[in-house]
Amino acid sequence: MNYLIIEGYKSAAVNFAQEANMSPQVDLDSIQERVEIRHAIHHGDIQTAIERINELHPDLLETNLPLHFSLLRLQLIELIRNCTQSPDGDISEALAFATTQLAPRVPGNSRFLQDLERTMALLCFPMENLAPPLAELMDPALRRQVAAKVNEAILEVQGVPKEAKIRRLVRLRAWAEQRMRSERREMPNMDLGLDVASQTSDDAMGV
Repeated sequence: MNYLIIEGYKSAAVNFAQEANMSPQVDLDSIQERVEIRHAIHHGDIQTAIERINELHPDLLETNLPLHFSLLRLQLIELIRNCTQSPDGDISEALAFATTQLAPRVPGNSRFLQDLERTMALLCFPMENLAPPLAELMDPALRRQVAAKVNEAILEVQGVPKEAKIRRLVRLRAWAEQRMRSERREMPNMDLGLDVASQTSDDAMGV
């Protein structure tokens, strides 16, 4: 149940709760809301995602400034993506957004300043010839990273663990396997399909 709730499998969570005669930890409708927010971010519709977050938890972005900045920065990246798709693209909307939404949040926060400067550098170079640090900003993986942070923040507000227990158990097993192999002890290799094999020992132990 824990895994289904965290990963956003509403139908499966409902069926599991009914068959196991269990009471869900959270309002199951909130699962669908999180899924829709994640879907919006994955598709670059950051404004919709922000609006849905504010509807679901009005204080979340006001109190979690780094998360809010990450979303606004991603929204700026999407504006830059749109305006640079054609040679005569108009960058005025991106500049106005950066000036009104991001620049006022920068004073006193060097990390915000660095992130904003790197994002604005996208306007200075052709998209097909970006240096790796800039190309990373245009990679869809950034959308997934921000979506994951949003999901974790919502779960925290709702009092649900940010990581499914099954994932932590698998990570712990991966750490134990790595440790035993380093000590030249035999242990069968089990691929459980949760992408944890590359985790470090510190990550596996949650430190």
